[in-house]
Amino acid sequence: MKNLRSVEEISAGMNVIVRMDTDLPIDNGVILDNSRLMKSIPTIRWLLEKNCRLMILGHRGRPEGVNENLSLKGVYLELMNLLENDQNTIESIFIDDIQDDEKIAGALVNNQIIFGENLRFWSEEEKGETSMFEVIKKRFSVLVNDAFAVAHRRNASVILHREVETYYGFSFIEEAEKINEILEKKQQPITVILGGAKEDKLNYLPELEEIADHILIGGKLPKLDIRQQMSNENNKILWAGLREDGLDLSKKDVAEFGEIIKQSKTIVWAGAMGMYEAEDSREGTNEIAKMVAETDGYKIIAGGDTGASIKNLGLKNKIDFICSGGGVMLEMLTKGDLPAWN
Repeated sequence: MKNLRSVEEISAGMNVIVRMDTDLPIDNGVILDNSRLMKSIPTIRWLLEKNCRLMILGHRGRPEGVNENLSLKGVYLELMNLLENDQNTIESIFIDDIQDDEKIAGALVNNQIIFGENLRFWSEEEKGETSMFEVIKKRFSVLVNDAFAVAHRRNASVILHREVETYYGFSFIEEAEKINEILEKKQQPITVILGGAKEDKLNYLPELEEIADHILIGGKLPKLDIRQQMSNENNKILWAGLREDGLDLSKKDVAEFGEIIKQSKTIVWAGAMGMYEAEDSREGTNEIAKMVAETDGYKIIAGGDTGASIKNLGLKNKIDFICSGGGVMLEMLTKGDLPAWN
């Protein structure tokens, strides 16, 4: 892994862009989980103590153009509340247009933290076109990336490090180091558990077969047509048969997966085993969570529904590390590198 420059190395008084993970679950205006913001509080606090002026950027969801339901205004207010609990009164401003130079300049004069609207409201973000930041780059000379969950994406804000002096937040570095431990130590047998609904996880199978002794696949993935194109020459992959309705593991799946899990010395888990948002389809995920927690080996899991199951069952203290994203975890395990620094 590349030696990442820590936020601790930044000189005092700099104008700093902070790329945070702001993709929070929100229901009817209520934030259901603010843990992604909490992870970045130490980085923000450090920068404020160094008298740096900040512009915080992030995304939420996958909007196609401007979508008020995916605005970051509620996330902004939550972050400011968290910071004020730590630092008393914080002067800040939310800006709808991250290319409004007059507003940005005024906020800097007033020493306000600037929080920008959802980056994905601009099509350039997902296209990886860094020209969207030309106005910001005139005012800010340093980037701090503390959004590990999107470090595998070639979004404009992720690859901006190629044009701006870049450092990495405390949370980012911690997550990268934890995944790198697996690559360096490799306690075998290694079991990878894949689930959820995102088909792109299956793109990692060829590389995962090189690393893992067993790959257990549940969630929606066994029902996808792409499964037929996957080879299993080494007999490392075990596809779940699923329950009759296809929404969760069958009892047979749980038993077969369990036999492999209890023998594992390293477990990497990304994605729920069933349609976790439906209460009657959580049993498979919960049973696997209990088995994973009881093993003696090193256990790293992705957040989302997988992490929710672990937390709801009170098993968080039995997991070595909870990563903020499954995609980035698999990308780093298989490639050993990420667009956020290469």
